[in-house]
Amino acid sequence: MNSGFLDKFIERIGRVGPEEVQNYLLQLAREKGFLETIFNAIHEGVIVTDGKGRISYLNQAACDFFGLQMQDCIGKLLSDRIRGLDWAALAESEKVVSRDMEVFYPQNRFINFYVVPLNVEKPAGKKSRVAKQELAGYAIILRDITESRRSTAETIESERLSALTLLAAGVAHEIGNPLNSLDIHLQLMERKARKLPEEFRADMRKSIGVAKEEIQRLHYIVNQFLHAIRPSALELRPENINTLLRESVSFLEAEIHDRSIIVEEELRPDLPMMEVDRNQLKQVFYNVIRNSFQAMQTGGILKIKTDMDDSHVFINFTDTGGGIPADKMAKIFDPYFTTKKGGSGLGLLIVRRIIREHGGEIGLINDEGQGLTFTIRLPFRDQRIRMLEGGSSSGLNVPPQS
Repeated sequence: MNSGFLDKFIERIGRVGPEEVQNYLLQLAREKGFLETIFNAIHEGVIVTDGKGRISYLNQAACDFFGLQMQDCIGKLLSDRIRGLDWAALAESEKVVSRDMEVFYPQNRFINFYVVPLNVEKPAGKKSRVAKQELAGYAIILRDITESRRSTAETIESERLSALTLLAAGVAHEIGNPLNSLDIHLQLMERKARKLPEEFRADMRKSIGVAKEEIQRLHYIVNQFLHAIRPSALELRPENINTLLRESVSFLEAEIHDRSIIVEEELRPDLPMMEVDRNQLKQVFYNVIRNSFQAMQTGGILKIKTDMDDSHVFINFTDTGGGIPADKMAKIFDPYFTTKKGGSGLGLLIVRRIIREHGGEIGLINDEGQGLTFTIRLPFRDQRIRMLEGGSSSGLNVPPQS
């Protein structure tokens, strides 16, 4: 709002006639509406509170960040509307405070915000001719930093996997050869054990069996580790995604029956043929579906849905397994992190590697206490670019989270 106009209006308010008041009020209303239009058009969130932290204004972007309704927030405490925000600690500082936060609802994203105290001049009193600054409230500016956070995380992950790849070759050699040698010697011991008296033979066979099982487990761990981080050449062929999904579900039919799980399919019939590696993509589907089964234990519903837009095919897997605790969401793609007893913690790492090699991405929507939606986003292989309308837009197209 034009401060010069407001100052002049306040100075003249005693001399303003009734017929002029309406004109001034109309001008104030127009300027207020103009500013609100601007604030609602920007991508940054803006929240204004009074000195006690009650919301006096917020724009549409702020509402979208936290899933709020504007009309339900005015006059309410900010700490009541944004759970987990330690407003008391933020308001203690008399300077600008900047923090980052992670938001899980309505979309998982990272927000940077800074809190600016709003001070107004208090008229000088009789005893002092110097005007004092009085706290009138706070302005909170919010900015979505999800993309930059993810980009940084991907760079760190890429560097980490490069180091792990170099390490993996040495690990495979140093562990694989001794394991093969141990396996051969155990076979020789097993043959010699057959010549022992019966009272010793059973104990010896049991010990050899345990040793062979442990060797096989180590072989499996090494192979899984190598498979998770080592890129493999894709054998691309035109495939129907719906067909691959049906084959994957059919392959797991026995497990579906044993666990008493209902699989609901909503497969869009007009999906285009996709250039994909059939075997690797089915491995992705097996891992994701099995993860859903293990999350639901016995019983539950798994919904598999396919859809598309003008450039990508989407495959959604939604289970009723209760979701993932919020404090573990950021770790689920870490090597060897697992919430399942006996899990290797490499399944989702393999899934993400395969999807990224196909040029796709993975999205997660976690509804803690209800379930998890796992989304795979794959591009059309024959579409290298897509022209954007307007030609001057610099905005980023972010895939929907729900």
